Amino acid sequence: MAFDRDFVWGVSTAAYQIEGGAFEGDKGLNVWDVASMTEGRIFEGHQGHIGCDHFHRFREDVALMKELGIKHYRLSVNWSRLLPHGVGRISEDGKKFYLGLFRALKEAGITPWVTLFHWDYPYELYQKGGWLNSNSPSWFEEYAEKAAIAFGSYVDHYILINEPQCFIGLGHADGAHAPFLKLPPRDVLKCCHNVHLACGRAEKALRRVCGRGVKIGVAEAYWPSLPLTGADYEAAKNDTFACHRDYGSAALWLDPLVLGKYPADYLEWMKENDFVPSAKDMSVIRSKLDFIGFNTYSGNYVTLHNGAVTPVTPAPNVPKTDMRWNVHPDSMYYGPKYLYERYGLPLVCTENGVALSEWKDLDGKILDYSRIDFLKRYLKSLSRAASEVPVKGYFQWSFIDNFEWAEGFSKKFGVVHVDYETGARTPKESAYFYRDVIASNGGNL
Repeated sequence: MAFDRDFVWGVSTAAYQIEGGAFEGDKGLNVWDVASMTEGRIFEGHQGHIGCDHFHRFREDVALMKELGIKHYRLSVNWSRLLPHGVGRISEDGKKFYLGLFRALKEAGITPWVTLFHWDYPYELYQKGGWLNSNSPSWFEEYAEKAAIAFGSYVDHYILINEPQCFIGLGHADGAHAPFLKLPPRDVLKCCHNVHLACGRAEKALRRVCGRGVKIGVAEAYWPSLPLTGADYEAAKNDTFACHRDYGSAALWLDPLVLGKYPADYLEWMKENDFVPSAKDMSVIRSKLDFIGFNTYSGNYVTLHNGAVTPVTPAPNVPKTDMRWNVHPDSMYYGPKYLYERYGLPLVCTENGVALSEWKDLDGKILDYSRIDFLKRYLKSLSRAASEVPVKGYFQWSFIDNFEWAEGFSKKFGVVHVDYETGARTPKESAYFYRDVIASNGGNL
């Protein structure tokens, strides 16, 4: 296989999706806490108030990770658990929880990769305008700085944000995710710009606090266009980064941070909406990222037809996941290649996995062979990419079944099953397969 000797193998989770403990200590509310209390927002009225109860069971979870051979763990911090008001004083209860988790990980020989923002925006700051507020970049900078000080030497890998395509596109334009807004493009683009400013300021704050040894990146929701034939490669790559008058393009979120400028087609759209970013803002936004994280589950095949990029409708026999996403392993080959050719930075797959309709059998086992097959296909494709571009790591989504946002607990992504009544954890067959992947550095694929 083409994975480096020091290739990073890990699993991912997110705070709101697994922690529970929504009202423990002096934690503040976030937009997903409020969504869980709002009728009609979440599938069948599911709530993340307790969920996987990782808040109380984190030692058990860390012990299980160690048993399964996991060496790296990507987690997120619940902003309002650490800073109950979003800014200002640190919660001693919140700090105690995260330091306890980091100590447990250190004792187990597991390296934490900390995502600062994975969608759980402090509700108190949201009431002040959230990402629309021109002060939101400084709020995030303060949070990043205080988190880095609080966590000290326990953390040297930070991911600034997770999937802005989703928390902005789904949360502020489509009204499908918290805070369930349907803003006009002018306001959504302003949110985008404030997220960029927040990242730029937070990156510089982390380096001030942590010093030269810290590694900083972002995690993008990355759904590349895939070439139907070899002749479609450049067209598919260009389409991946093009402006389609939405908020999904990787170029919208990476060009400003890495290259210090917006793509020309997005600038044109911004100008149409009376929004022109200043040169001063762009100097703040431009960041020294150590890696680009990409969250890839699928992609869309395209071809050139009469000189235009044309989507290809999947054949009926193309497998679909429980999310109705097409199983397209080529996304893990072409996606990383496109990113490296455009940005020239090391790459880490920060999320990849599959939701399946599954349950315990009568013997109490979860024989999720389709997940094993999915992982084999996607990891073989990633190995092919890693032989050509610097792919440095892979984080499987997710360690445990969890709260899948507006879908509640109805979607099962974990390699570990959770009984939401008892809290019991049961490794699935895929957990043992993935343990062998880690132990063999992909040699068992």
